[in-house]
Amino acid sequence: MRLNRVREHLTSHGVPFQYYEEDDCGSITFVHKGLSYHIWEYPAPERGAQSNVRSAGKSEDFDGNYEEQILAILETWWK
Repeated sequence: MRLNRVREHLTSHGVPFQYYEEDDCGSITFVHKGLSYHIWEYPAPERGAQSNVRSAGKSEDFDGNYEEQILAILETWWK
């Protein structure tokens, strides 16, 4: 399973989500405060993710330690 920490974070805050995995890439979709969000992983060797967690209306690419970058944004939602 991929995106383990993101899934754990959403679960710990009671956010329902859909998780799919194909070709060793995880995909999460969820709704928070009425807005739809997604996190889609890219396959290796370009491993990364695309998500709209920073701005619900705009997707952006996350490279490197992308799961940590996305988690840092999600953590600000509950502060």
